Amino acid sequence: MLTKHENFINRELSWLKFNSRVLGEANDKQKPLLERLRFLAITSSNLDEFFMIRLAGLKHQLESGINKMDAAGLTVREQIDLISESAHDMVRVQYRFLKGTLKDIEEHHIYFRDIDDFNGRQKEWLDDYFHNTVYPVITPMAVDASHPFPFLANRTLNLAVTLVRDDETSMAVIPVPRGLPRIVAVPGTDGKQEFVFLEQIMMNYAQNLFYGYKIKDIAVFRITRNADLSIDEDDVKDLLIEVEKSLRQRKRGQAVRLEIAKRANPALRSFLINALKISEPDVYEINGPIDLTCMMKFVDLPGCDTLRYTPLVPQIPADLIDQPDLFAAIRKKDILLHHPYETFRPVVEFVRQAAADPKVLAIKQTLYRVSGNSPIVLALAQAAENGKQVTVLVELKARFDEENNILWAKRLEEAGCHVIYGLVGLKTHAKMILVVRQEDSGIKRYVHMGTGNYNDTTAKVYTDMGLFTANDQFGADASGFFNVLSGYSDPPVWNKIVVAPLGLRDKIEALVDREIEFAKQGSPARIIVKMNALLDKEIIIKLYEASLHGVKIDLIIRGICALRPGMEKVSENITVRSIVGRFLEHSRIFYFYNDGLERVYLSSADWMPRNLNDRVELFFPVDDEAHVERIKEMLDLMLKDNRKAYVMKTDGTYRKVDKRGREINCHEVLMEAARKAAKVPEIPLEQRLKPMYRKDL
Repeated sequence: MLTKHENFINRELSWLKFNSRVLGEANDKQKPLLERLRFLAITSSNLDEFFMIRLAGLKHQLESGINKMDAAGLTVREQIDLISESAHDMVRVQYRFLKGTLKDIEEHHIYFRDIDDFNGRQKEWLDDYFHNTVYPVITPMAVDASHPFPFLANRTLNLAVTLVRDDETSMAVIPVPRGLPRIVAVPGTDGKQEFVFLEQIMMNYAQNLFYGYKIKDIAVFRITRNADLSIDEDDVKDLLIEVEKSLRQRKRGQAVRLEIAKRANPALRSFLINALKISEPDVYEINGPIDLTCMMKFVDLPGCDTLRYTPLVPQIPADLIDQPDLFAAIRKKDILLHHPYETFRPVVEFVRQAAADPKVLAIKQTLYRVSGNSPIVLALAQAAENGKQVTVLVELKARFDEENNILWAKRLEEAGCHVIYGLVGLKTHAKMILVVRQEDSGIKRYVHMGTGNYNDTTAKVYTDMGLFTANDQFGADASGFFNVLSGYSDPPVWNKIVVAPLGLRDKIEALVDREIEFAKQGSPARIIVKMNALLDKEIIIKLYEASLHGVKIDLIIRGICALRPGMEKVSENITVRSIVGRFLEHSRIFYFYNDGLERVYLSSADWMPRNLNDRVELFFPVDDEAHVERIKEMLDLMLKDNRKAYVMKTDGTYRKVDKRGREINCHEVLMEAARKAAKVPEIPLEQRLKPMYRKDL
């Protein structure tokens, strides 16, 4: 009964519902105006990746003759059709929200203009800008018998042009240059800030590129291509070289989506469909500027602070105030970090202090996604140059971070680090740092484990948790973990941690089974899970089983959720909610009532087949009672959020939580809690940094 198709929600449609919730933030009238534009940009970026990976993968399956059913009973063909319907609806809503937001922004004297709306002086400026800045860098490309349709890179903006000469029609393509600002600021009048899109300038002056021809039609378009990498690691001698080769192939993948201006001439539209070998359902007519990811930079418009969130000042964790020696602080007690409310600097400083400390013998770390100018990577390189034994696992297959990770891997090797690329067939997604230190009492191991990447940039907007510990059992586990990654070592018997793909699935099922046993005995039984995604069919069935036996289960799932809550005699005791707001909910937290001996775990893994079967992941307990209480309070707060929470209904749709009573926005409450815990909120962070915090970070 529990395995029936109707008990599950399709992965792709669930993800599209998540992106609709993100899009809904762009229509939140309480949100600062430029932040609404930011969410329009995030929606576009999310949708790009979805087409490049998820839809492209389904299309590849269909082309390969695979049309199997998923857990929800949908064939590949049915999924593609439903995705198309949902995505087209989403894009229409997106541009409706854009129109309303741009109208609201005009109240603050910020205008997006058409070329014809500018005055004479502004048109003179545009004329000069085109001829002296744009014209030198654009290249019109003819399309005819001797000039085949040009290769156009993934996600590039282009103009398609129909030309006429002596009653003969010709076609041309003009790529919009990436090196120039997409949104051009035109000198305004009367205190107004006025802007125009680069492609509109190019369209207005395009006749200058085709002397002797007359432009009949012109339209903006954009292509999205299959960007999934396919690497057969069993036959690869050098993974670094193979990933670099695959990255070059990514740029030339098959087109999976064509975005084109809604008013484009039908003949020009048909020309592009044929040239790109794309089907009609994959054509998206855009009623506005194509590719709203450009708004991500625009929202940082100078002088508009009132139209953005008040900047978050990450606080020093209470346990680290007046603690200049990080290792001494960790020896005293485990230290829990909650980003972005608490600063990521202690994690960076952990590596920096280790790099400079003469007592430190070795540093070992996993890296999945790091920032473009990562202070952690620089510290690791410095540690190697200082003579430390430095081992770094760099995951080259971290999607869309491959090039960045290849660059860092090479730099680390040049600095003398031992760089490894993980285990064959598995991505290493675990987050761990091990520092081995020679102390008076002997060798001491210090460990950091977390739910998120070692990325100082995303740590400002992603919610994640991390744990510092000098517990000897964690230290022994960390040593064993890195030995498994770097050599020929079978996994040891772990003291504290659980590692995927060996053991994590069994551990999760055992924890749920324990709650089921307590429920059978008539004792209270409770599970709270906070993750990014819940997709694994076996785990979902186990949760259904728990629900049937009376275990109360609350799921806080930001994105994909294939479980249906509230089904009679299946999931009546399960609730599902999603929190979408200022920060991206990224932490993975697991609470089990355990007959009153409550247990809390943190993990790098969501409950998806890829995390449990195909990745190296960490799952670890939080032992300190104060930390357990803190995490329980945070989970309770999220379950009470009535400002940014959505609740899933049994049919898989979501509704906003009822706002009756006091409004609770968990992000705002947690920001305030971090300020109070820091004890000195009146003083700017930079003025109360202790010696352990470098001011140049």
